Amino acid sequence: MTMRPDVDREPEAIVAQAAEWFVANREPLDAAQKAAFGEWLRRSPRHEEEYLALLRLARRLQRTSTKPPSVEALLEEVRSEEAASVRPIRARRRASPEIFPRRPWLYAAAAAGLACVAVLMFWGRAERRAPQTAQVLSQEYLTRHGQELTQSLADGSLLRLDTDSAVTVRFERELRRVEIRRGQAAFTVAHDPARPFRVIAGSAQVVAIGTQFDVYLQGEVTLVTVVEGRVSVGPSGAAGTDVGGGMLRMPAGGGQSATDSNEPVEVSAGQQVRVVSGLIAAPPSQVDTRRVTAWLHRQIAFEHEALAVVATEFSRYSPVPVVIESPELRTLAVSGVFNVDDTESFVAFLRSLKDVGVEVTPIRVRVYKL
Repeated sequence: MTMRPDVDREPEAIVAQAAEWFVANREPLDAAQKAAFGEWLRRSPRHEEEYLALLRLARRLQRTSTKPPSVEALLEEVRSEEAASVRPIRARRRASPEIFPRRPWLYAAAAAGLACVAVLMFWGRAERRAPQTAQVLSQEYLTRHGQELTQSLADGSLLRLDTDSAVTVRFERELRRVEIRRGQAAFTVAHDPARPFRVIAGSAQVVAIGTQFDVYLQGEVTLVTVVEGRVSVGPSGAAGTDVGGGMLRMPAGGGQSATDSNEPVEVSAGQQVRVVSGLIAAPPSQVDTRRVTAWLHRQIAFEHEALAVVATEFSRYSPVPVVIESPELRTLAVSGVFNVDDTESFVAFLRSLKDVGVEVTPIRVRVYKL
């Protein structure tokens, strides 16, 4: 079935979109929202005229005292406008002669009714909701095998997603929350002391205000690496990472003595901490952050790492998996920096290892002991 452009969509859908933007504009829009609103307006003249039609209806509501006028009253005013040739854009859509022969006013009245209902509904909802909360923004992002994604978030933060990863981002007035459902993500967090940035990954929770860090979810294990600034890391829902009132409470002394603990710890730039099944398995340790974040440059880097681990990581990007068949090779320590898009170079490296054989097939790369 061929998708029809916006100008051919049902008028009810355009009314609903305009009503949603009407509610959103009751509070200041951030840069990303302004860009999205502008793009929606430019997409079709229908969008602009529909939005202006709703603004006219909204002004009538504002002129009332304690309650909005009835739909019937608004419809009567719209019909009067129709008689004066002030027609909403949806009345100009080409109607089927069989459905509306010589009666364009009927179509206009029906569409105007939808607009009235939408404005009244959203006006009432916004009046009840505006004093308590701001608009909730929720978005999902994901990458497939071998893909990566760079995404600017609504607060100005930057999200980088590694291969085979998925996250859900939810922003509210006093909350910035990201849930990593699988894979690895790096964040450059926009500074906002009143609204800390919370990341949930498996059984781990990371809270930051303005920093750069990497989170890698590996089953029951979550690795958190801080590139700049500092974060608080603890089990999901830990009291020590409460962000109520916009405060970020770090454990006394930075939590450096925590071992097999469910208490949050402070992790500073150049450090990494491992959360296993909801427990901080060891105090934060110094790591080479360039190696940990090499994936941002489409690379993987290892220093005296087991060949089985290297093969598993490379397989996250490779079109075919790398399988270490000989048990004695799985613990072989290797070092190097590998381009994840260059399988041939990685195979050449494997063949350079002493007593190691490599067979490349259409479905896998076999590595075995000679």
